[in-house]
Amino acid sequence: MTQASRIDIHRIRDILPHRYPFLLIDRVLDYELHTRLSAVKNVSVNEPFFQGHFPSHPVFPGVLILEAIAQASAILASCGLNEAPGDNILFLFAGIDRARFKHPVEPGDRLLIEVEEIYRKSRIWKYTGKASVDGRLAATADILFTYRIL
Repeated sequence: MTQASRIDIHRIRDILPHRYPFLLIDRVLDYELHTRLSAVKNVSVNEPFFQGHFPSHPVFPGVLILEAIAQASAILASCGLNEAPGDNILFLFAGIDRARFKHPVEPGDRLLIEVEEIYRKSRIWKYTGKASVDGRLAATADILFTYRIL
């Protein structure tokens, strides 16, 4: 892994329009253009959804794991665009296939998100992703998305 293949939170915020509490990628550890990306989400007990999901046994919502996979995919896609990242590009879900949840994610976990590009046709991308904690698979999904220049 080279230092140049890492992306810190400041650059992530330049690429994605999401903000707290919906920005779900803390750091990109490594990536290869048009191929793959590895990123992390540090799960904190202070996140607002844990007040209701579930108060006596907090579990990171599965739909947010899917969103983290989608955000990681959008970061990789953005790195390969000729457009400069910023406020003028909006990535949008087009579909989710084969989503599976294997193990719960809890506060204190470090969620590793890994995505791979399956194909890209015009403005449509398909990525496959997985999320794991300490080597234990938490979720998998195929993400289909597009983007719009605003």
